[in-house]
Amino acid sequence: MSKEFQFYIVPTPIGNLGDITLRAIEVLKSVDIIACEDSRVTKKLLNRYEISTKLISYHKFNERERVQLFLDLLAEGKTVALVSDAGTPLICDPGSVLVEELRKNNIKITSLAGASAIPIFLSQVPREDEDFAFVGFFPKTEGKINEILQKFSHTNLVFYDSPNRLLKTLEYIKTFNPTARVAVGRELTKMFEEVVIDEIGNLIDYFKKNVLKGEIVAMAYKKECVDFSQLDLLEKINSLKLKNFGAKDISTILATLYDLNKNDIYKLII
Repeated sequence: MSKEFQFYIVPTPIGNLGDITLRAIEVLKSVDIIACEDSRVTKKLLNRYEISTKLISYHKFNERERVQLFLDLLAEGKTVALVSDAGTPLICDPGSVLVEELRKNNIKITSLAGASAIPIFLSQVPREDEDFAFVGFFPKTEGKINEILQKFSHTNLVFYDSPNRLLKTLEYIKTFNPTARVAVGRELTKMFEEVVIDEIGNLIDYFKKNVLKGEIVAMAYKKECVDFSQLDLLEKINSLKLKNFGAKDISTILATLYDLNKNDIYKLII
């Protein structure tokens, strides 16, 4: 195939090895080097498709020290493909450090279409609109998690999680919003694939009774705003103004009391 590009970002199946694309196979066979997280994982895929390209490890513990090695290889005219263990590199997987340096050095990069847990999951989850925020894995502290839940309370919030942590994450969400609706997908594209959508309390009960395995992607549905007419809001705003509250305070009070968007209220005030 044509070597127009020197560096390829190649998605790999998230579970079912049959999900790799024909172009991905072609590229992995044609390049000189494949940069991979875990050679044992990548070799299973390569063996399936009789690919014998040389592997070099590239993971979160060595990504900075590997940068110069790949720059040197590319300077020699070599071509490189970057893969992760599953899914698309740079989406909660290593690659950002290397890609930044390649762009600084004017290395030609292209990305292939392919598997990613996010669209695979969202294609099975009904939503009123296409708006969503993806935050990767949640932080480990409850305070930081609450900050994210607050920031995206009016946006469908998509995140990754692990089997040993999911229940704790769901408890955090329940504390923040006791009536939250959540979708959880696990083992996507595999034999025991499962997508469950329910109120948060029911989901917690369900996963307490069922063994959790595999990678998890989930979505907390956005909070629904209370449907106040603009006239109702203006009356409440004017009442608070008469009590000498400022615009920021009024926005915070009404957003908290009636589950409204603070920025929308502020714009209405000013």
